[in-house]
Amino acid sequence: MTACALPTRLLLLCSLWLGACSLAKPTAVPLPSPTPAIPQAQFLFPTHNQQVIEGLVFDIDVLARDTAQGIDRIELHVDGELAQTIESETGALKEFRVTMNWFAKEIGWHKFAAVAYRPDGGKSNTAIIALEVVPAP
Repeated sequence: MTACALPTRLLLLCSLWLGACSLAKPTAVPLPSPTPAIPQAQFLFPTHNQQVIEGLVFDIDVLARDTAQGIDRIELHVDGELAQTIESETGALKEFRVTMNWFAKEIGWHKFAAVAYRPDGGKSNTAIIALEVVPAP
């Protein structure tokens, strides 16, 4: 056998083997089922990084949406603790807008988080803003 014949035979053998592999019937892969849309929550007011004056009560405006089941409550968390919950008085709503109040205290930065809930307990991603409480002029 010549030195050139061995690599040629190996190449031919590999080609036949790879060709035979492609003749096999592919297995069926199940299609993923669609994921239902999750509720959405967003802060309409105040804006992220806004300054508020210490000692004042100000409004926090939150809008939540859910086209599937609707929203029946919204929670406001301040610095990781539940500050307020507002529930719909008329049942689940496709759009639920609430105004919550917060007394500006403790100078410095504070993290606000809003979470919307469906009647079945499904919740939105957390909407987050940061506000800086500054001393009164």
